[in-house]
Amino acid sequence: RDMLERARTIAAAVEAPLIADADTGYGGLLNVRHTVQGYESAGVAAIQLEDQEFPKKCGHTPGRRVIAMEEMVKKIGVAVEARRSDDFLIIARTDSRSSLGLDEAVRRARAYADAGADVIFIESPESREEFERIGQEVDAPLLANMVESGLSPVLGADVLKAYGFTVAIYPGTAFCAAAAAMRDAYRHMKRAGTSDGLDVPLYDIEDMHRLMGFEEVWDFDRRWAGGDVVAGPRTRNSRSETDK
Repeated sequence: RDMLERARTIAAAVEAPLIADADTGYGGLLNVRHTVQGYESAGVAAIQLEDQEFPKKCGHTPGRRVIAMEEMVKKIGVAVEARRSDDFLIIARTDSRSSLGLDEAVRRARAYADAGADVIFIESPESREEFERIGQEVDAPLLANMVESGLSPVLGADVLKAYGFTVAIYPGTAFCAAAAAMRDAYRHMKRAGTSDGLDVPLYDIEDMHRLMGFEEVWDFDRRWAGGDVVAGPRTRNSRSETDK
């Protein structure tokens, strides 16, 4: 339920189509059905289901185990039946490459496409040649997972398109960049005793306010709270009555 509410919040805040990771479907076939219907009603554009055993692991870590191909085919069938609109896409992911080899991953990918998955995602191919082979041997829209410093090479959009891939995701880029920036910022502050002179870029505070939706809140306050609330951007050295 927490994942569903997060997806609903993100879908309401962005205009781009949203892909939601639903891991293994959170249980048996009935859970898969509820998961698909929940994410679709939340405004998600596509849901990603994978053939790992539960509890699942990150796709670029060792020790991943997969369920039987036939079990995953059933999950895909349930997901396809459960959706209300064909515009809601089912992405089928297989994690079999690392433990069972690329031949098995391709075999599963074909079976999942035949079961009705709209997009196929073979996790963690280990070379450009493997990406190219997947594009040649799997007749379906393909998704590539670009994880910096992961098991797969990070390929450009032009290369992936040439190999037959239609979607690429970069799930770790933003939080890895944010973590590196925070590490460098705090190191600087510890060393210098101030945030002045940081080498990492900082959002202007007013830009951050706009990003977080404060302008809408301030507009609401102006229209409904009258003179009781000081609303709107402040100068750099001013304080509201609540600050005093």
